[in-house]
Amino acid sequence: MKFRLLPLLLLAASAPVLAQQTAAPTATPSAQPTEEGGLSGAVSDESDWQDLGIAIPAFATNEDVPTQASSGSTGATGFAVAQVITADLRNNGLFKPVGPDSLPRPSFEQVQAPEFATWSGRSAEMLVQGYVRASGDGNLTVGCYLYDVALKQQLTKAGWVVPPSDWRRAAHKCADVIYSRLSGESPFFDSRIAYIAETGPKDRRMKRLAIMDSDGANHRFVTTGQATALTPRFSPDYKSILYLSYLNGNPRIYIYDVERNTQRLLVQSTNPTFAPRWSPDGRWVLYSMAIGGNTDIYRIPSAGGTALKLTDSPGIDIGGSFSPDGSKIVFESDRSGSQQVYVMNADGSDQHRVSFFGGRSATPEWSPRGDQIAFTHIAGNFRIAVMSPGGGDMRYLTDSWQDEAPTWAPNGRIIQFFRTARGSGKASIWQVDLTGRNERRLPTPVDGSDPAWGPIRP
Repeated sequence: MKFRLLPLLLLAASAPVLAQQTAAPTATPSAQPTEEGGLSGAVSDESDWQDLGIAIPAFATNEDVPTQASSGSTGATGFAVAQVITADLRNNGLFKPVGPDSLPRPSFEQVQAPEFATWSGRSAEMLVQGYVRASGDGNLTVGCYLYDVALKQQLTKAGWVVPPSDWRRAAHKCADVIYSRLSGESPFFDSRIAYIAETGPKDRRMKRLAIMDSDGANHRFVTTGQATALTPRFSPDYKSILYLSYLNGNPRIYIYDVERNTQRLLVQSTNPTFAPRWSPDGRWVLYSMAIGGNTDIYRIPSAGGTALKLTDSPGIDIGGSFSPDGSKIVFESDRSGSQQVYVMNADGSDQHRVSFFGGRSATPEWSPRGDQIAFTHIAGNFRIAVMSPGGGDMRYLTDSWQDEAPTWAPNGRIIQFFRTARGSGKASIWQVDLTGRNERRLPTPVDGSDPAWGPIRP
């Protein structure tokens, strides 16, 4: 059953009992900060992290009844929803939430009428409360409220109707609303990640395409491993994944339909082919191909057709990431003698180098906000770094032995990459915020490389 995201204002006709028992929270579809007052300590990625204490007790329910959710009954789901929200907010490094394991559970009636004295006594600055209610059609209604404890004021509220199998999406949506209201930044928790799952010995490595939620949940393998899969990317509308496949040494670029579990061939060649990438509007695909020892960047319609060569310089031009407005492309080239980052217009004109830091610079990726470019800087170790689109203000975000292939969160404030361990050669997925101070490993069932963070889910 497909996920349905509905404003709770629309539920009055379908859920009259809920309307009688508690006023339905209005939805905040875009999860943008509101103009309401009561925010004590606004934060952003350009300032120091704030120790903003948030209490997140288990979500209440009007009646604890069995559901088809993996978490169990409405009561158990309410507890699990609070756990997911707590983990989301804790793992991004901005807040210090306290989850449901050590907090009293509010009653259903207290969701909209919190006992603020209880929470101020626990030194909570912010309070997240909500409910999970079973609907007659088998779906779940999830309400989410954020309060400023000191001012005894509601800051925002939102709600969703979901099939039981998608209760985690409602939890991520609630975390997104809270994050956006308190930080002033765009949301990113309700998103997905594609990556390459790696198993087997070094000389016979199996590489499969896999996808999962932003926190590593709902993991599934997409390809069987009979053909090597590389460099996946979600389409802007989330319906497809673009990836490179090698079978018997022959490269192919496929577009995999996530909903239908089918795929179609976009590019097939006997020449080495690399790094397919979407344009922001989904109409075009960039890729690199080597012919006669010279590698250039091509652009082809995503619906299929004739490819246009954008670069034509001696050496290797590879990669390619569009700016958010689609007007420019950042790529790597060794035309100057070593791997460096270049920028060109979307039609291939005005190609110019922007990285002048010493060492080598590779795998550039344009931020969704358009303000920075993430890349791999190679000077001894491989480190994740960022710079302005013009090549200034370079900063390292990691300092390990081999970190590479950055990919941006939808809000442009967190970067994911893969790290190869010295000695064992095992690869794992990591993420780091733009301060470089909050770094964590993302759990995957097997080794992982080539992560690709998709946009916010529709």
